[in-house]
Amino acid sequence: MSITQKSNPLHGITLEVILTRLVEHYGWEKLGEKISINCFTKDPGIKSSLKFLRQTPWAREKLESLYLHTRLRKNIL
Repeated sequence: MSITQKSNPLHGITLEVILTRLVEHYGWEKLGEKISINCFTKDPGIKSSLKFLRQTPWAREKLESLYLHTRLRKNIL
């Protein structure tokens, strides 16, 4: 395992787990307010959101950043 993976706080956490935990914590409406993308605000769903996030690096980065911020700030997730 490389050193960068050992220090990566997201190592071993899938995108699906990140999204699911954030949806459970915030709900779709609040998540859509925090990260304004259509897959969270218009007919949201895990499957369709994952498809978009996997194809859109900037959106994935925003989601991962929110997850880390929420996890560290509130000591949850």
